[in-house]
Amino acid sequence: MFSTLIHFIGTSQLCALQSSLTGEERQYFLSLLNELKDKILKMPKPYETTEQGMDAPVSLHYFHGGSDWYIVEKDSSDEQLQAFGYACLNGDKINAEMGYINIEELIKYNVELDLYWEPTALKNVIDKKYVTREEPCEEAYGAADLM
Repeated sequence: MFSTLIHFIGTSQLCALQSSLTGEERQYFLSLLNELKDKILKMPKPYETTEQGMDAPVSLHYFHGGSDWYIVEKDSSDEQLQAFGYACLNGDKINAEMGYINIEELIKYNVELDLYWEPTALKNVIDKKYVTREEPCEEAYGAADLM
């Protein structure tokens, strides 16, 4: 299990999870980690979601401070160097974009993996958390904010 998770979870978060396996809630955390491992193993690989567009599944969510990374596709190799997804850095909703995300770098800087993330379509992530795609900027932020 940890051989898969180590490529997606930072050291400090993984250590905290390992220590939880020795406590009273051992079964709960074992179940949580097994579900996470299965989710990762079933994730789409590069270019498998191209035809799905905004309906592509977002399988993982990372967060740190005001920044969020939503992972749609993972590398096809066991070692995760990068993934493809949607990123909003420092709450900058205007410049949030799709692109390649360096998983190693996220782990290196202790960005947390959202253990309770439920996979959803990319359009749901963008519409819910950021500016709705159909809204003009004036309606989303108000005309005064644009000046």
